Amino acid sequence: MNSINIDQKHRHDIPRHQVKHVICSLCGTEQEVQQNCVNCGVCMGKYFCETCKLFDDDVSKQQYHCSGCGICRTGGCENFFHCYKCGCCFSTLLKNGHPCVEGAMHHDCPICFEYLFESVNDVSVLHCGHTIHKSCLNEMREHFQYACPLCSKSVCDMSKVWEKIDLEIAATPMPEPYLNKMVWILCNDCGENSHAKFHLVAQKCLNCKSYNTRQTRS
Repeated sequence: MNSINIDQKHRHDIPRHQVKHVICSLCGTEQEVQQNCVNCGVCMGKYFCETCKLFDDDVSKQQYHCSGCGICRTGGCENFFHCYKCGCCFSTLLKNGHPCVEGAMHHDCPICFEYLFESVNDVSVLHCGHTIHKSCLNEMREHFQYACPLCSKSVCDMSKVWEKIDLEIAATPMPEPYLNKMVWILCNDCGENSHAKFHLVAQKCLNCKSYNTRQTRS
């Protein structure tokens, strides 16, 4: 495989699509971009993409070119599909059930700020349709953060948590001045406004029964 010397002090990005010629590292022959050397016949990359001008000997990554994304991806084309509304590839497990968000991965991960569209790390699609690195989502959960950093909707089924909050509220009666106090709340999960009973622990959405709410006014 043709190799390139890397300057350790500076990062140099190669405009792959503009590459017209390569040099065989075995015999030194300069030639048009192709998989096998025209002179010595050596295979310059077990995986070769003529569109991306990409060579790679490690085919265990199961590389494939996605015409929708316009780039090469890893993981095997049989395991992914391209959603043209979201503008990216998703696991086939999400083909009939993911919420579409236009340009879903054409932004930085809200936690580590790496550009998701070109990331080689696993990406998770949240219930709201927003995307985040799987490792970043796991880190959020380790710190007991269960709301999308972009829209604040719950990132997973929180019904068991809401049940625990129900019990906590039932076991924590409010003092007399606040016993019948009512406040307006906005639910981050369903987007509905409710006139709910105030409690120091949390306020419950009257529409979807979520405690993922915020007080908007007294």
